[in-house]
Amino acid sequence: MDNKQMIPCLYLESGRAVTGFGQRNLFGDGDVESLAGMYSDNGADQLLVFDFSSDDAEHEKAIARIKAICEASEIPVMAAGNINRMEDVKKLIYAGCAKVVLNFSKQSNVDLLEDMSKRFGREKMYVCVSSPEEFTDNKELIENYAGGILALDAVQDSVAAASSMQVILHTEENHESELLDLLKHSAVCGLSGAFVSAADTDLVHFKDACKKEGIPVDICESAIGWSEFKLNSDGLIPVVVQDYKTDEVLMVAYMNEEAFQSTLHTGKMTYWSRSRQELWLKGATSGHFQYVKSLTLDCDNDTILAKVAQTGAACHTGNRTCFFQPLIKKEYDDTNPLRVFQDVYDVIMDRKLHPKDGSYTNYLFDKGIDKILKKVGEECTEIVIAAKNPDKDEIKYEISDFLYHVMVLMAEKGVTWEEITRELARR
Repeated sequence: MDNKQMIPCLYLESGRAVTGFGQRNLFGDGDVESLAGMYSDNGADQLLVFDFSSDDAEHEKAIARIKAICEASEIPVMAAGNINRMEDVKKLIYAGCAKVVLNFSKQSNVDLLEDMSKRFGREKMYVCVSSPEEFTDNKELIENYAGGILALDAVQDSVAAASSMQVILHTEENHESELLDLLKHSAVCGLSGAFVSAADTDLVHFKDACKKEGIPVDICESAIGWSEFKLNSDGLIPVVVQDYKTDEVLMVAYMNEEAFQSTLHTGKMTYWSRSRQELWLKGATSGHFQYVKSLTLDCDNDTILAKVAQTGAACHTGNRTCFFQPLIKKEYDDTNPLRVFQDVYDVIMDRKLHPKDGSYTNYLFDKGIDKILKKVGEECTEIVIAAKNPDKDEIKYEISDFLYHVMVLMAEKGVTWEEITRELARR
């Protein structure tokens, strides 16, 4: 059985988070990006965003906010609400949404499903139903072209009676015991709504309760037990900590068994402070938490490599990393692909912000978008010509020229490598 998903919901009204359907009261401070980050860091598996915009102009602004939510979120984002045409689906997927939810109380959305599924993939298209009839009347269409169902009412029995499709249940139910019973239903694959969306709900604690009830959920469990670790003379294991995106080494610390189990339980890096002789939740004082992305044991079982999402600075000095004091450095070419791309892009952006006489890059920026596009097209054609020749070096040179001009285009349009790599990773 697949793990049951915990899916908080953000209700988006005029660019801010509100407390629910038809509400205008702000949820917390209304900052959707910080809320998305909070859910990502505290045990949520996906995030559902409902757009309550009332017209096309507001809807365009909402899509911009949803894009910001996708960028801030470390978990997949589902978008629902005010979807009326193919263009809306396309914009939401291009904004970074992993799934788009079509409201099957609207015939126009029913009519959209097949075409959108064929164009963007069945796994990206979900349907929202609020009555058994909305499912049963469209059963064949949904089974063929939808990746899943979001239910705004308790229709799981009706779905289960007619189909093997899974339901994400959006409910206002707040009682933990009732929610556990709902999650035991074979047709329910996820939970959304009031309880999992509340800022004070401890999703890690709730997942523990699910586990005790035999409900499969996604929690951190080590594949190797603590008893198999080789510890130092103090009963500790060293932990090398890296940024999960850049692989930058941030710090080295130590864990005892309690710190290790706390890290698994909370998803936040917890260490044993040798100087204070106490458990140390990184960020408890500074707010600079480290959220676990992966833990890996080395070949001798005596060192852990932790990849984390670092909030703020890792070092107590305020530096991003504890390793900032150079001792020696020999000159070398850094050929790490992403770092090379980023370094070239940074030089291009610097030319854009600080023009330099005689710079070819500034010449392109001065001539404008049409000139940049002309060069991109020319370099693309050069790649095609080079590829017909046997000389590998020729195509290498032409691809390099093409990538440079593409990066000038990226800088001109404000597109970053992080946005490109996030999009490629989603695919």
